[in-house]
Amino acid sequence: MKTPLHERIRSDFERRILGGELAPGDRLPIEQDLMQEYGCSRMTVNKALSALVGAGLIERRKKAGTFVMRPKVHSMVLDVPDIAAQVRERGQDYAFRPIRRRHRPAGNDEEEILLAGGGALVQIDGLHLVDGAPLAVEFRRVSASAVPDFVDAELDDVPPGTWLLQHVPWTEAETRISAVAALGEAADWLGVAVGTPCLCVERRTWRGPERITSVRQIFLGDAYDLVARFGPTSQPSPS
Repeated sequence: MKTPLHERIRSDFERRILGGELAPGDRLPIEQDLMQEYGCSRMTVNKALSALVGAGLIERRKKAGTFVMRPKVHSMVLDVPDIAAQVRERGQDYAFRPIRRRHRPAGNDEEEILLAGGGALVQIDGLHLVDGAPLAVEFRRVSASAVPDFVDAELDDVPPGTWLLQHVPWTEAETRISAVAALGEAADWLGVAVGTPCLCVERRTWRGPERITSVRQIFLGDAYDLVARFGPTSQPSPS
């Protein structure tokens, strides 16, 4: 699926802003320069810039131009972790085994309807492995309208979460952590008895007002710990 040009322009500037290439207060090129650079119409440029404004990344000042906004201050930070990178940093072998992948419409669940944003969902369920042994099962849904490139993304060598962190900048994340018992297919995939204690991490991410992904990960209780780093400011990770 070919990415619309306004999405590519938005993605280019998201990457430059969240990667630090463009700092808060920096001025973006004027519309005429962007039209010439990308070979597009003023409408296409405006659509891309409006999306960046909606994501809280830039502001348009009348008669002054378009500028990178200063990040909002948050009281606490809990990063979105890259499980593959964490495992490899410990010197262990990591693999993701996809078990189920579907491109489907949203169901009747309110969460799915909001995530789909009027479009479809990509659902990928699979198993995280460490040194060949199960670490966690993952049930992930991604908005196809917010991340059209994900529909046909090659995920043979990279897990879905890592792909999203590498390709889709996020501006807000919500994480819920709870203790659960392994049930049904989660117990089957993990290779444990029903009722085995596990750690459940549920996370949702946004890019401005757009919902990007919703994921539920169930970790073996004795195989994973979660460390949170807290501080006075938040710098969104590129994703």
